[in-house]
Amino acid sequence: MLEFKVNKPQTGEVSDLNQQVWILQDQTIVTVPRTDSVTPVTVTVVPCKYPEYLEQGRGIPIYMGIENPEMCLSCEDIGGQPTLQLKEEEILDLYNEVAPVEPFLFYHSKDGRTSTFESVAFPGWFIASSEIRHPLFLTSDLGGKNNVNFNLSINP
Repeated sequence: MLEFKVNKPQTGEVSDLNQQVWILQDQTIVTVPRTDSVTPVTVTVVPCKYPEYLEQGRGIPIYMGIENPEMCLSCEDIGGQPTLQLKEEEILDLYNEVAPVEPFLFYHSKDGRTSTFESVAFPGWFIASSEIRHPLFLTSDLGGKNNVNFNLSINP
C-alpha cells in the first residue's frame, strides 16, 4: 500500500443546494444565504489514514473541520440521539492517530457535483441543513425536507 503523509488539510467552503453557506455562530455551524456581506467558514478536510479498517463502499472516509478557530465536526450519542458537535480538536492530530477516530469521521460520497457526509460512528446518519440560521445537524430521514446534499468546493 502506498504511504503518503498529509501535513496540511485541504481547505474550501461548503454550500447547500439553496445557496446557503456554512458560518460559525457561537461555536455552532449554521447556514445562511450567500451574500457579499457573508464570510463562509473555511472548511478543512483530511482523508482517514486507515480506510481499510472501515466499511468499504460507503464513500471516502474523511475528517472535517473549520479554520479559525481550529475545530472538528464530531458525532456523539446525546440522550440516545446521534448529535453533530463542533469540538476543539486539531484535524492533523486526528489524522495522525494510530487508528481511525470514528466519532470524527464521515464517509464523503460524490454524486455529480454534490456531496453527502455520512457519520462513520452512526451509519445511515448524514450531516444536514434545514432553515436559514439553523445549526447543521445529523439526520437519518433522507428525501424529506432536510438537505443532505452539499457543494464542497476545495481550493486548488
